[in-house]
Amino acid sequence: MTSPLRALWDAPAASPRPPRRVWRDWLLVGVIPPLVLIEAAARPDVPWRWIWAIVLIALVPTLLWRRTRPLAMVAIAFAVGAVVSVVVGGEPQFITTAYFLVLVYAVMRWGTGRAMLAGGAIVVANSFLSLLYRVMTPVDLIGGLAVVVLTVTLGVAFRWRASAKSRELDRVRSLEREQLARDLHDTVAHHVSAIAIQAQAGTAVAPHDPDAAAEVLRVIEVEASRTLDEMRSMVRVLRRADAAGLAPVPGASDLAALARSEAGGPAVEVHVEGEFDALPPAVGAAVYRLAQEAVTNARRHARGATRVVVRVHVDGAGVRLDVRDDGAPAASALPGYGLTGMAERAALLGGTCQAGAIPGGGWAVTAVLPRAGWSA
Repeated sequence: MTSPLRALWDAPAASPRPPRRVWRDWLLVGVIPPLVLIEAAARPDVPWRWIWAIVLIALVPTLLWRRTRPLAMVAIAFAVGAVVSVVVGGEPQFITTAYFLVLVYAVMRWGTGRAMLAGGAIVVANSFLSLLYRVMTPVDLIGGLAVVVLTVTLGVAFRWRASAKSRELDRVRSLEREQLARDLHDTVAHHVSAIAIQAQAGTAVAPHDPDAAAEVLRVIEVEASRTLDEMRSMVRVLRRADAAGLAPVPGASDLAALARSEAGGPAVEVHVEGEFDALPPAVGAAVYRLAQEAVTNARRHARGATRVVVRVHVDGAGVRLDVRDDGAPAASALPGYGLTGMAERAALLGGTCQAGAIPGGGWAVTAVLPRAGWSA
């Protein structure tokens, strides 16, 4: 077996996994049987038309399992069709048999590599069986082959596109975890450096000033407690083993730096309410990064925006961040990788981050970091 064929043979099912059923499935199941009956009634020239109508209607439920059991549904549909063709001595001539192509698409879109190869073999075998019951002109043969190839190509193309998007989203999530872990690492390293300096100072003054040494111990105790809190958060994320600096990362206190205007860009206002300085460094860094990304997105994508308002509210329940602009959103409202990274960062601290258009115009990003999530 050649390498490309072996790679296809060993390919897993499509990722992400498909939905079991959607509204379109029920629509197909509801629409196709009446169409089969209408075609059977309108085409008295088709041999065994009512037998084929019953068979085609009986096979319609295979559409409901085409995503979860694509190969089995293809095998059932084509096998039953082949058996009936042998029994009646002819194949169906109904246009509504085209719904079998949906099953072929499904096995190429959702199946494993083995299922794709087996499904292709079933379709090819069925095509050769068709040659036994009717003489096909070159036009019929080329046309039928083109339809099947187009169906297979669409299935593979959409499969590749979804897989590429999934890999990119995984990469964004991984980078966001790494960035948060680096922020946490830098914060903890900063605290540990302070502890080491205080310990050295306490050792130096202990023989001459015991009270000063005791004060140093109290400072060390506070720093050690904060460090332990940060380390508890750190164990939930992963990062590479590359070195990080010891300078503290930007935090909530740096939000004011976002309140600036750029030539041709919207003015940014920052409003903070609550006990701002009481936030743990990891949470402060997350709030800053979320606000920074939201403001950057507004500057880049909000068409005609003149004002961006950043509001941070800190209370006993946690932190709430709202970033709103008065511009028109981009033509595509689909969530981008930046929004995915923001949601991932919030989720790592037990919170949520949502974005969407505001009724009446503008765009809003809202992040909530509950205290229960980042203090656990």
